[in-house]
Amino acid sequence: MTLAHTLGFPRIGARRELKFALESYWNGETSKQALEETARTLRLKYWQQQAEAGLDVVTVGDFTYYDQVLDASARLGVVPERFDWAGGDVDLDTYFRMARGRAPSGPSAAACTMTKWFDTNYHYLVPELSADQRFELARTDLEEQVTEAKQAGFTPKPVLLGPLTWLWLARPVGDFDRLTLLEPLLDAYAEQLNRLADLGVDWVQIDEPALVLDLPQAWKSAYEQAYHRLKATPVKLLLATYFGALEDNITLTCELPVAGIHIDAVSAPDELIQVADWLPSHKVLSVGLINGRNIWRTDLDAALATLEPIKAKMGDRLWVAPSCSLLHVPVDLNQETELDGELRSWLSFAVQKLDEVVLLKRGLDDNLDEASRQALKDAATAAASRLRSPRLRHPEVRRRIEDSERLSLDRAEPFAVRRDRQQQRLNLPRFPTTTIGSFPQTRDIRQVRRDYRQGRLDAADYERRIEAEIQATVAAQEALGLDVLVHGEAERNDMVEYFGEQLDGFAFTRFGWVQSYGSRCVKPPVLFGDVSRPEPMTVRWTQYAAAQTDKPMKGMLTGPVTILNWSFVRDDQPRSDTARQLALALRDEVLDLEAAGIGIIQIDEAALREGLPLRRRHWPAYLDWAIGAFRLAASGAASETQIHTHMCYSQFNDIIESIADMDADVITIETSRSDMRLLQAFQRFEYPNDIGPGVYDIHSPNTPNVEQIIDLLEKARRVIPAERLWVNPDCGLKTRRWEEVKPALEAMVSAAKVMRQRVEATA
Repeated sequence: MTLAHTLGFPRIGARRELKFALESYWNGETSKQALEETARTLRLKYWQQQAEAGLDVVTVGDFTYYDQVLDASARLGVVPERFDWAGGDVDLDTYFRMARGRAPSGPSAAACTMTKWFDTNYHYLVPELSADQRFELARTDLEEQVTEAKQAGFTPKPVLLGPLTWLWLARPVGDFDRLTLLEPLLDAYAEQLNRLADLGVDWVQIDEPALVLDLPQAWKSAYEQAYHRLKATPVKLLLATYFGALEDNITLTCELPVAGIHIDAVSAPDELIQVADWLPSHKVLSVGLINGRNIWRTDLDAALATLEPIKAKMGDRLWVAPSCSLLHVPVDLNQETELDGELRSWLSFAVQKLDEVVLLKRGLDDNLDEASRQALKDAATAAASRLRSPRLRHPEVRRRIEDSERLSLDRAEPFAVRRDRQQQRLNLPRFPTTTIGSFPQTRDIRQVRRDYRQGRLDAADYERRIEAEIQATVAAQEALGLDVLVHGEAERNDMVEYFGEQLDGFAFTRFGWVQSYGSRCVKPPVLFGDVSRPEPMTVRWTQYAAAQTDKPMKGMLTGPVTILNWSFVRDDQPRSDTARQLALALRDEVLDLEAAGIGIIQIDEAALREGLPLRRRHWPAYLDWAIGAFRLAASGAASETQIHTHMCYSQFNDIIESIADMDADVITIETSRSDMRLLQAFQRFEYPNDIGPGVYDIHSPNTPNVEQIIDLLEKARRVIPAERLWVNPDCGLKTRRWEEVKPALEAMVSAAKVMRQRVEATA
């Protein structure tokens, strides 16, 4: 019999219950016990949904209060010294201080570095390792969850982040080889597996997505060493890979001494037959043919046709699952009662994907009842309906794409000439200060938008409220002494959703929330058809803000690649084609802002690095069209118009030449959590344009002081000429409170003034 399971399930809650419980605890409004009770309730609910759907086991350990990589670090006792952990249990507040820099109890400290989880929009906390690192099991949360599941009557399949992937993602503090820590790390993993065996656990899923990367030979050898060590433990290991193809690691993976492997047959369908042929006859093969990263309904007939020869070969050793954890998709489509029926019929969220997995199991086992047969027919009808729908393609958009081939991707003049023209227009000081765009989204602002959307506030009243908010935000920036201002984005719910709402080709959910990190959730738009811009999207509010001040006002746009990567994107055409459609729409917006007198326009490409393929040999093709999309959006601007872009929490040292090819006049980047380590790229590569290295971490509630910011700017000045340095936070301020933002920006402006004085004194 085929076994049905999932690699993981969303943990934030269908109505973001965990988000609100976390923030209530952090704000001191509720107790730790109340937070833990919310977590227990959510876990039990989702295990129940997995069991009721017909899965053979429930996945345990995929729940986290903040991040699964941080969970692994805390369980191993890997807590940096600055958090004053004295050993023993890593309590919840120590855990939160590692994630956020602050918790209801304990001293504040700089939070751990945060970056993107492979090529997704999920962020993880980077483990920090010292050369003499010790490992000890310091949390029992996984065992407690296994016990919870068993007591509730479920068969648990615990999931652990694999030792090699965890080690690969870790950052060494100092110059040493991380693999020197492998032996003691494996001792801790073996102890964890033994504890699970003592609880009666049969199978453990151990996630090793690093196997889809380009690995040095030493790391490949380490995989053999690690799993020969762990095979002595009394549990069966299902080694899970996902997000890409195994390629040169396929033989290594198939031959590792584990009881089974999982492969992502959505990302790498061509490897399925090869893996089935090479896998030893005693091992289980788990196949992920339900897309765990997108929301389109699966063509189950096609999936069954793919799996039937594998079933014939594998027999009962075949398992079926989504391609990866379902944390990357919303929880339940049944909540979306406002979507039109046709579009809704094309979609599948996490709960529905469980049903799809079970339908594959029943189809393979020839165990279909009448309801299952009807569900298969409905899936086939929906798949065919979407591909035939006239809503997907618009002749005018297609004609414009063809015509755009004649447009130049280059600005009219080189950067050196543009910079002089822009300075004559803007008259900015050295170390100009600005922000990334958004200011605090208060409860009142969110209520105004909600009232307008639900018809309780008419258009005139809504516009007056937004104008008042813009006035206050501009006045606050002037009082702080910032040099380049923004309008604050009070009218925007999300940096992608806001633009999608004004572009043709998008649809929107009410409860399609997906966790980005911790309590931060996003609601990606559904990009289902050809994209065009019916009318200007940002000009009205930006122009209004500019009229409130004599200082330069920056127009704020989200870039084409970021809109692409942060949406649930159509899969019936190449992503590069969709990016070009987005770029043309944004090009129109840039030209309209420019015509309205806006002299600085920021086109955020926060997700450019995120979309980079995991294998280096695929990089050039992606970078060619991704950088081309940005340049298409920006290249129509006049030389006097200063184009900015922003990238956050992305390791892009290895693509710095491509970042330079974007030819943005100013790039702002995240560097505060990494203590300016990202600037190492600028030591090796002479970046030609202006740079704003983020000088304080907006994802932590901690307020920086002037000396800390000056220290970061001095580090930046060692590798970037002072005349090309900007001063800014490392990301937007929408998630922070005004009482946090104002002192932080005051410190930032004061630090910039000190830096000007120092440079002038040495000139």
